[in-house]
Amino acid sequence: MRIPLMATALALPLMPCALVAQTSPPAVTLDPVLVTATRTPERADQTLASVSVIERDEIERRQFRSVPDALRGLPGVSVSGSGGAGQPSSIFLRGTNSGHVLVLVDGVKVGSATLGNVPLQDLPIDQIERIEVVRGPRSSLYGSEAIGGVIQIFTRRGGGPLRPRLSVSAGSFETASIAGGLAGGGERGWFDIGGNFEQTQGIDACAGRPFPFAGCGVDEPDKDGYRNLGVSARAGYAFSDRAQLGFTLLSSDNRTDFDGSIFSGNRSHSEQQVYGVEGTLRPVDTWTLILSAGRSLDRYRAFYAETFVPEQFIGLFETERDTLGLQNDFTWIPGQIFTLGVDYQVDRVSGTIDYAQDSRRNTGVYGQYLGTLGANEIAASLRYDDYPDFSGQTTGNLAWGYLFEQGVRVSLSYGTAFKAPTFNDLYYPGFGNPNLSPEESTSVELGVLGQLPIGRWELSLYQTDIDDLISFDATTMAPANIASARIRGFEASALFALMDWSLSANLTLLQPENRSDGPNRGNLLPRRPEQMFQIDLDRAFDRWTTGATLYIAGRSFDDLANRNRLGGYSLLDLRAEYAISPSVRIQGRLENALDADYQTAFLYNQPGRAFYLTLRYEP
Repeated sequence: MRIPLMATALALPLMPCALVAQTSPPAVTLDPVLVTATRTPERADQTLASVSVIERDEIERRQFRSVPDALRGLPGVSVSGSGGAGQPSSIFLRGTNSGHVLVLVDGVKVGSATLGNVPLQDLPIDQIERIEVVRGPRSSLYGSEAIGGVIQIFTRRGGGPLRPRLSVSAGSFETASIAGGLAGGGERGWFDIGGNFEQTQGIDACAGRPFPFAGCGVDEPDKDGYRNLGVSARAGYAFSDRAQLGFTLLSSDNRTDFDGSIFSGNRSHSEQQVYGVEGTLRPVDTWTLILSAGRSLDRYRAFYAETFVPEQFIGLFETERDTLGLQNDFTWIPGQIFTLGVDYQVDRVSGTIDYAQDSRRNTGVYGQYLGTLGANEIAASLRYDDYPDFSGQTTGNLAWGYLFEQGVRVSLSYGTAFKAPTFNDLYYPGFGNPNLSPEESTSVELGVLGQLPIGRWELSLYQTDIDDLISFDATTMAPANIASARIRGFEASALFALMDWSLSANLTLLQPENRSDGPNRGNLLPRRPEQMFQIDLDRAFDRWTTGATLYIAGRSFDDLANRNRLGGYSLLDLRAEYAISPSVRIQGRLENALDADYQTAFLYNQPGRAFYLTLRYEP
């Protein structure tokens, strides 16, 4: 395999950063507490999983404009966009399919049960407090879809003195947005409410070819605008040190213009709604009980609109998902945690398509052990999911780590995962195959991480084999479990802080190989660059803060036959911020400063050079 040798060569530029200075820098928080990797709180340097965390401070410092924008450039993450702002985005985690990523909002599973995707571009980033990304299989804790990993989004929590906030932004492509909120709390309570509105004229999303059909399949050279209205609320109260209750809400209402036809429509009205409630009880010091319930709604309506003609309704797809959870954490032995839990989920679909079956339920039972034995760390988990549509699925994960005295930790992990077929796969009229089995995977990973006086570094080498992938079978004219893939990858990341400087860099190398029988065997899986590199550099000057991000992606292909090549590209983003007062800041961001012309999906355009100006107020 070429990856280890290439990785070593390309990772060398990161190493001199560790030798910048021998003096002691100011204290920097490099290890935030996260919960997604094990469903229990732990520091990022303690978990045996590969993780990335995006905090609210980073969202504002780097002036991200969407969730896909924030995720692009993280180790192991590639983003494919079908046009400009608001257009569908696909997230590929460690080279797996876009449907192989489980997405949670405040612990509630979101997404479409018909298409099997999550419209991350519609989740308002102004309402987000943090994003946790766990790379690698996690079906042993969460069930279906967590083959490539898990992305969990947390809304703003609030707490402390009463604090209003307001931001106003404007920029290229006739973009304008406003966001505001109010946060506060007392000794035991906390709350945060917020809202945002954004609209943009956008760009021409697609330069499709009607004959032969390619891209969006139409030639509709117009601006494809986008509008997003978001609302969030989060509140909670701690009745005592042993009991607390919390509530969360996130809602977005979206209108997106795209290049389409009278059959598919060229305008969509979509809604995303997520509700959650969670209660935590600690009857005794060694037992923590977590009860949770949630509901998510994904509604998509398609229309066809022409100038001076009322829009014509095309179709409706709706997913309603209810979830219940019970989790028990036991700490009978110091330094060791035992977890037992059960999840219950019901999916219901409706709309203009009459599915052969419109609901599905699943019950999952899981257990986990986390322990530290001297210099050894162990994480083991096992889960069984019961689906009435097909046989039950058992998945597991085992990880071991050893911490050397020098602060270097070596870890090794093995995990299995699966993805249940979607309603479209199983029951779409005239197309679905009710005899489909889940897609299954096995993964192995070797990781090394270390701490330095001015930062940290991490290396990961992994392989994932996926079998029974669902693909269209030309002999039966229906989906079937006939495809397979093998993905090998290497990730290197480093983070350093010295005085007023901060530097982070990461490198991802992938071999996402199609292992299916037939003429495409050995080809690259679509829309996954083989190389990705990103470096961020920021500097503070009294009231000024400046920064730059360089992102480089290698070539990829848009089709299984590897005929439609997507060339590599480089993106340079520049940013600056000036603190007018402790409560008022003005920010500017120059995106794609070199005006690179590139595509992440064949014939779908990407924005050129763009500038955005933001004024923020938050005491």
